[in-house]
Amino acid sequence: MCQGCDMNTAYETDVVAWAGEQARLLRAGRFDLLDIENIAEEIEDVGKAEHRELFSRVVVLLAHLLKWQYQPERRGRSWNLTIRTQRRDVARALELIPSLKTDLKDLAWWESVWAASVRQAFDETSLDIFPEVCPWTFAEIIDENWLPGDDGATM
Repeated sequence: MCQGCDMNTAYETDVVAWAGEQARLLRAGRFDLLDIENIAEEIEDVGKAEHRELFSRVVVLLAHLLKWQYQPERRGRSWNLTIRTQRRDVARALELIPSLKTDLKDLAWWESVWAASVRQAFDETSLDIFPEVCPWTFAEIIDENWLPGDDGATM
């Protein structure tokens, strides 16, 4: 907390006003007045938000791929569009923020993503037949021309 000011209270009560003040102090070179601890926390939160977004997009993508495979009679334009959109957004996130690729190498991350995907697919279908582990490679998951299913359907 800065000396002689109540930055923590401002941060806790109005983060937008606090952020504007911190930006003005930075631009003015008033480093002695900066709320360093909360600035560091906000910077870390930016990274965490990007990780959460990747997680969320992959969960939605996998849940829709599960529905596509296990409910072929319900396949439609909406599911196809969701799959295409999530694939595009995952690829774009990985392109713009290469450090997110470390998540893709983390087995615990994949286990958590898969569990959330199965849970979402179950909630949306009431089907209790999904595999315990992801049967697809990441290359398949992200491939714009691939869809799961015995019939070999593609986009």
